[in-house]
Amino acid sequence: MNVPASRSLFHTMHQRGEPLILPNAWDAGSAKSIAAAGARAIATSSYAVSEAWGYSDGEQLPRELCWQVAAHVIKSVSVPVTVDLESGYGQTREEIGWSILQLDRLGAAGCNLEDSDPSSRQMRPVVEQSDRLSAAREAAPRENGLFINARTDLFLNNDPARHGPLIGEAIARAKAYADAGADGFFAPGLVDPGLIAKLADGISLPLNIMVMDLEANLGPLASAGVSRISFGPAPYVTVMNHLREASTKLIEAAHG
Repeated sequence: MNVPASRSLFHTMHQRGEPLILPNAWDAGSAKSIAAAGARAIATSSYAVSEAWGYSDGEQLPRELCWQVAAHVIKSVSVPVTVDLESGYGQTREEIGWSILQLDRLGAAGCNLEDSDPSSRQMRPVVEQSDRLSAAREAAPRENGLFINARTDLFLNNDPARHGPLIGEAIARAKAYADAGADGFFAPGLVDPGLIAKLADGISLPLNIMVMDLEANLGPLASAGVSRISFGPAPYVTVMNHLREASTKLIEAAHG
């Protein structure tokens, strides 16, 4: 599939109430397995990619490795691939634009850009993050087709008991991010179906929610108006735990 067709198709996969399911990959092998299971698209997880290479999440993975993994994943499957770009590997508009251009040249269908600063672990002000998203959109204009998924860490950084009062701020961020050129809004950490429905109803962008339980019932999220469901580090952690358990049994059996 050529890049324009892949990107166009990826956009159409975001339908309110009929969410795109994205078990997250971390290399070509995991991407091929997920695609073979029938996935319509592939998403990478920055946590999983970083851990698989021996780094911590939070842009500790060298960006050259980020591009390398993205290239291998994109080449390994015939479905659209969206890349977790964390905060964009850059502090300036020029650096953000350069990162987006790398994904564009690799043929990615989309990317995530989060509104936390990896160096301080603090949320960026709305105006600052909007400017960063604007720089990304400028590097990949809408006619280019690259799907920019604007992630807010608002709910990850706060106790679930405080999520209700934060919905208004999330809606405001979603509007600002949409005005800056984002194509989707990602709210990891938000888990209450009622609050998710309130957020979905209050924004114009397709809503992406993260689920950490691979056996969860996804029906309530579809009913809440979610357009995209991803699983972040959960697939990687599940596979690594299974590998450790299997290896433990093999080693114990070998030592009788």
